[in-house]
Amino acid sequence: MEALGRQILVEFYDCESSSINDVEYIEESMLDATKEANATIISHNFHKFSPYGVSGVVVIAESHVAIHTWPEYNYAAVDIFTCGETIDPWVIQEFLKEAFSSKNTSSMEMKRGLFKVPQGQRLLFKPSSEVINQ
Repeated sequence: MEALGRQILVEFYDCESSSINDVEYIEESMLDATKEANATIISHNFHKFSPYGVSGVVVIAESHVAIHTWPEYNYAAVDIFTCGETIDPWVIQEFLKEAFSSKNTSSMEMKRGLFKVPQGQRLLFKPSSEVINQ
């Protein structure tokens, strides 16, 4: 079986509360993490809740990276979904672990879009050639 993509569900526990409540810091960290993995950034959007918490997403040609934070519990949930074999989603996970000073992390990888392909062939993933730079 071949997979179109890999999805990593990450739970960051015991994070630095102030860093996961700072929308600008989270946005910068998420963009830097995707750049570190050589992902192609298409767009991004982040929102700060009151009194605390942040949600956001970085859309990449290879899929997306999304986050939801609960600073009052020192916790952040991150979804890293990548298609193709051009980037390693674990690079993003490790970058964010350091950025948020997570002392305990739980991660689970799932294969998405499983298909049986004839022997000697591979599934092809081609991200859109039209990329908007931000």
